[in-house]
Amino acid sequence: MEIYADPITVNSRKVIAGLKFLEADYTLNHTDYFQAKQKSPEYLKINPNACLPSMIDDGFTLWESNAILQYAADKHNRTQAYPTDLKTRADVNRWLLWESSSWFPSCYVYLVENCVKPLLGDKPDPTVLAGEEENFRKLAGILDSRLAGGAWLCGSNPTIADIAVAAPMHMHRVQGLPLNDFPNLVRWMAEKVEKLPAWIGTYVGPGFTLERAS
Repeated sequence: MEIYADPITVNSRKVIAGLKFLEADYTLNHTDYFQAKQKSPEYLKINPNACLPSMIDDGFTLWESNAILQYAADKHNRTQAYPTDLKTRADVNRWLLWESSSWFPSCYVYLVENCVKPLLGDKPDPTVLAGEEENFRKLAGILDSRLAGGAWLCGSNPTIADIAVAAPMHMHRVQGLPLNDFPNLVRWMAEKVEKLPAWIGTYVGPGFTLERAS
């Protein structure tokens, strides 16, 4: 599998961490997000949405990060990470869809305001952040309630749903996500997701750096 991605972006990290979690072989074609390489004519032939990441596997082109995780899990028969039991798979798929439609857009507001804007010499807009807080707290509450009943989102083992849902809050310490009232969500992220080797190996830190401060 050839993966076109920039490891600093949310969905790129999701796929790269997910592939490591699945122990799936891949080749990374670095596509620099801040240099807008995802908008180049060459890349638009792969993904007309001008979004990262994308995948090419034996002539098959696929975009949408969660679809790539589903494909990779099935290709490598990783049934623990993407269970084939009808109801469990539907549950995993539910969280993948929820992440892309609801959770990612909310977390992304905080990422842009508190991480991207300062990097570009701009300041966070407190009005934008305040306007998103009610929605974020609603969504975080949904996650927190779910995680009150178990260590992982969909059963006793981590699945691609955990990787996908964690990805939008991957820089939560500098994103400024209001997490104080959601202890189960914080526990899951700190004690479970961030302890996964695949997550540790795809670190992204302040300033969108890929190296940990010494």
